[in-house]
Amino acid sequence: MKEVIDAESYILGFPEPVQSLLFELRNCIKKTAPQAEEVISYQMPAYKYQGMLVYFAGYANHIGFYPGGSGVAHFFPELTQYKTSKGTIQFPIDKPLPFDLITRIVEFRLQDNINKKKNK
Repeated sequence: MKEVIDAESYILGFPEPVQSLLFELRNCIKKTAPQAEEVISYQMPAYKYQGMLVYFAGYANHIGFYPGGSGVAHFFPELTQYKTSKGTIQFPIDKPLPFDLITRIVEFRLQDNINKKKNK
């Protein structure tokens, strides 16, 4: 597997329809958390602000969005139409991404990290 250098090169490694979704997701995260640092972690784009916020990854049939356990648990009632696991949400690539929900999850994770830092 080729080493991933940055988010843009990661995204450009996918077929066009998936690229579009990944670029839209990246823009949504960056708009919601402009103070977050974009990094590569576990060979996928990730965002850090006072700790890790979210990661994302492209797959053949879905976009993996990784807001951690707290992000999935807090929004679980709204995630019933998606495949989820402890820290993962799978958005099908044949449906529009739920940007309102993604924005709220990123905002929640930002506040979650700020609160954790405050309480240390």
